[in-house]
Amino acid sequence: MAKASVIDVETGPRAGRVSLTRDGLFAASAALMGLTLYMVFFWVPTELNLGVSQRIFYFHVPLGWLGMLSIMLVAFASIMYLITRKEKWDSLAYTTAELGVVFSSLILVTGVIWARGDLGWWWTWDAKLTTTLILWFVYVGYLMVRAYAPKGSQGARFGAVVALFGAIDAPIIYMATVWWRTAHPELNTGPLAQDVDALGSGRIYVTLMVAVITFTVLYAYILVERYSLRRSEAALDEIHQSVA
Repeated sequence: MAKASVIDVETGPRAGRVSLTRDGLFAASAALMGLTLYMVFFWVPTELNLGVSQRIFYFHVPLGWLGMLSIMLVAFASIMYLITRKEKWDSLAYTTAELGVVFSSLILVTGVIWARGDLGWWWTWDAKLTTTLILWFVYVGYLMVRAYAPKGSQGARFGAVVALFGAIDAPIIYMATVWWRTAHPELNTGPLAQDVDALGSGRIYVTLMVAVITFTVLYAYILVERYSLRRSEAALDEIHQSVA
């Protein structure tokens, strides 16, 4: 029964809706990305103090939002799996962790490039940078645990512990500039934004919001694609185990 339930996701009545959702997200993300690139490089003014390097801001901030969102989703899906024992939640946790390590890597890369252009250094053990690096290690640790721990619920439990640790780190990353003195700019987005005026022109804020929406839609598209593939992999694993 478990085997059939996994396979039905791709072959049953829901397959058409999943395909339609996938196509819609792909089209929306492509259109929004084109709009975002135009706004970043042609519409928004260049910040006088930072110059051209400031444009990486419109990529770094959305990546940061999605990197922190991913670990919260991993933790939530892990807990739901432990409660319900439904394979779909475990697939969601694993898939989101894979995306999380990609996005957190991009956070670090864009961050050090921006710091080099703005402040003149590649890396410093700043509170926000350090806690973001810890998040990257959490993602890598989760994937390593899932790769080498026993299969099934035991491996999922081990992974859930790692994910919960990462979920605790996410709000610490966001609040780092509030709790500690850091080289990182103050919060200018989110519910606790302290320095919204630092964004200057209204075009800068609008472009940032469009970029956040764009990368969120792109994230959703990649998540749907990878989740579908992950469930197919799980179905094949069940078939292999039953034959063996």
